[in-house]
Amino acid sequence: MIWQTIAEKYGILALCCVLSGAAIRCEAAEAGTSPVPSQVQGLSGCWQGDGAVMEKPVWMHLAAKPIVLGAMLAIDATSTAKNDKSDRYAAHLLFGAGPETTPHQSAQHPVSAFWADSFGGTFAVTGSGTTRPDGFDIVYHYPQQTFLNQSRKQGNHLTWEIFTMSSGSVPQRLFAQYRLQSTPCSSTDHKE
Repeated sequence: MIWQTIAEKYGILALCCVLSGAAIRCEAAEAGTSPVPSQVQGLSGCWQGDGAVMEKPVWMHLAAKPIVLGAMLAIDATSTAKNDKSDRYAAHLLFGAGPETTPHQSAQHPVSAFWADSFGGTFAVTGSGTTRPDGFDIVYHYPQQTFLNQSRKQGNHLTWEIFTMSSGSVPQRLFAQYRLQSTPCSSTDHKE
C-alpha cells in the first residue's frame, strides 16, 4: 500500500504530512540534518525598530521564517534612512547549524550563515559563528573588511550590532546598531 511505502521510505512524519494535507505546516529536514540552533530559530517572525548605520539614523524591518523544510532560517531585512526615504537597503540572510567539530562545554553551537544584499552578487559572503545564551555571533570576511554581527534577544526585544574587526579579530568600531521589537507580520512579509 502507498501509505506504508511513504512511511518506510520517508518516515512517519512524512506520512502524517501527506495525510494531513494543508491542515498543518510540515517541516522535515533530511535525516541527520542538525537543527537550526534555538537562539537563531527564536528570531522567527517579524521585527521592526530603528538604529543607525555609520551614524546615519534608519528604520529597520526584519521578516524571518524557516525555509528548506526547516533546515535553515531566512531573514529578509529592509532599512530606510529616516531623513531620506529614497535611501534604502535590503539584505537576505540565511542561517543554519554549523559543522560540529568538538563537543561544546558551554552549550555553544556553531552557526553557518550567508549574506546577500542590495549591493549585488559581488558582495555576497558566507559567515560562521556560535550561539550565546541570549543570541548568536557571526563573523563575515569580506575582501576589504571583516564584520562581527551580534544578535541578542530578550523577550520581544532584539538588539543587532555590527562591528568592523581589526586584524587581530577584535571589534574595532561600531558599524551599525539596531533596536527592534517583535511585531505581527503583514501580508507583504514572506510567510511559508
